[in-house]
Amino acid sequence: MSLDPERARAWFALGVGPLWVLRDEAQTYAAADPRAVPAAGSARAEAIAALGWDELQRAVAECTACALARTRTQTVFGVGDRRARWMFVGEAPGAEEDAKGEPFVGQAGRLLDNMLASIGLSRSGQGDRSVYIANVLKCRPPGNRNPEPGEVALCEPFLRRQVELVNPRVIVVMGRFAVQCLLNTDASIASLRGRVHEIEVAGRRVPAVVTYHPAYLLRNLADKAKSWADLCLAREVYERAAAAA
Repeated sequence: MSLDPERARAWFALGVGPLWVLRDEAQTYAAADPRAVPAAGSARAEAIAALGWDELQRAVAECTACALARTRTQTVFGVGDRRARWMFVGEAPGAEEDAKGEPFVGQAGRLLDNMLASIGLSRSGQGDRSVYIANVLKCRPPGNRNPEPGEVALCEPFLRRQVELVNPRVIVVMGRFAVQCLLNTDASIASLRGRVHEIEVAGRRVPAVVTYHPAYLLRNLADKAKSWADLCLAREVYERAAAAA
């Protein structure tokens, strides 16, 4: 089957380009493959930015843009109300998330659920109690190692599109890699806590609060009080945004 440039770009926007091509089609793929030319990364991001929820979830499920596709059990897209007022963003799936296909279902997930409940939120909540939960990476890194920069770069357009589609009133950013991705900074969590940041979403600025990742809190119980303070700040930010809406 002959592939025109538009169809080839669609293949690679999903990260599922073929392993071989006919010789006379090689140039078409070279122009469309985000891994083939430097400018194609932005073209891939633009293609992803145009996807609706169902298309986006299918694109994530079929993505083979990095080596994590070969080691995952399944992709971990996100969970919660797709029109949620709140959005919580973590780093990467673990073993239990990889098995179930849902973010934060292990021990760290149970802690996150308790954190949500402490400020009146839940995964199944509606209206002011609604929340959407996602990770930067949609595939589990082997051995739960830290995400690599190239993996984050390839997954970031998926997360950005999720944020745009949810269009929340406040975002809680959990952990170093989520901070690096959404706030574009290498600053420490400790230096970013306690103040309100902003993330540009579909032409508007959405307030964001930085806190520790639940997995970190399981290892550093003393910092749970700091995380509680972060959640209280996020609640104050949300109430101000709701009053102004």
